[in-house]
This record gives sequence, structure tokens and C-alpha cells, in this order.
Amino acid sequence: MNFIGEYKAKVDDKGRMVFPAAFKTVCGQDLSRGFIVRKSLFANCLEMYTYQSWSEQSEAVRAKLNLFNREHDRFWRAYTSECAFVVPDEKLGRISIPKELMDWAGLDHEVVFCGRAFMVEIWAKGNLDGSRTPQDEYVTLAQAILG
Repeated sequence: MNFIGEYKAKVDDKGRMVFPAAFKTVCGQDLSRGFIVRKSLFANCLEMYTYQSWSEQSEAVRAKLNLFNREHDRFWRAYTSECAFVVPDEKLGRISIPKELMDWAGLDHEVVFCGRAFMVEIWAKGNLDGSRTPQDEYVTLAQAILG
């Protein structure tokens, strides 16, 4: 999967939002397999993974751990907690994310789905702009990381 672009959506009275059509197209048949939604580790947004992508990523993380080590077990518990499995409805492609996750990310009336290649970030519209990296800082990061 390669999610690209940003798409705005409204949250309805029942806390549902329509998953962007462009992302539905990318998912194809995998759309019915659902998604895993979790808190971002570094940003005040939610991360959304296809079930397959989540399985691959979580297995790669788990492979680095010794679950008989208390610190590793504690990390794994935190890593896998507060996740939710969501499946878009067949009619409109709406998704319902648990209220606790929506409250944590400040998702209320308007959200922005941001494609990040192998995952989608879901931002409260007001929080996204404050999280953007300024162009000069981005160039400095690119030079430092990529040479």
C-alpha cells in the first residue's frame, strides 16, 4: 500500500468519518479486512494501518524483543495497547474509532487523513498545521539524515 495525499473529512454526530475515496482505491479488496488504529508515539494524532501492514510491522518489532525480559514485556504491552480494529462500512466507507482514541487525539468536528506511504495519520484539523516541519528545517534534516 502506498497512501499519498491529505484529505479532509467531517465527524458526524455518532463519531463516524468517511474514509477518503482515494485511500479506498489504494486498498482495493484489503478494505474489507479492516484497519488497526493506534496512538502515534511522537505526535498528537492517530496512526491507521491496513491489517497486513500492522501485522508485518508489529511482527518486526516483536522479533526484536525478549518477552521474558520485564522491560521488553512492558514495552510490548504499551505498544499493543490502546489499539482498535476498525472496518469501513460497505455503503459509505465510514469508520468508527473508539471515543477514547478520538478524545486523546482531539478529533471532534473536522479531521485530516494524511497519507504516509505505509500508513495513514488522522489529525484534528487544528493540530495538523502546528505539526508541520518548516521547509528550512526539512532541508536540514534531509541533509543530515540522507547526506
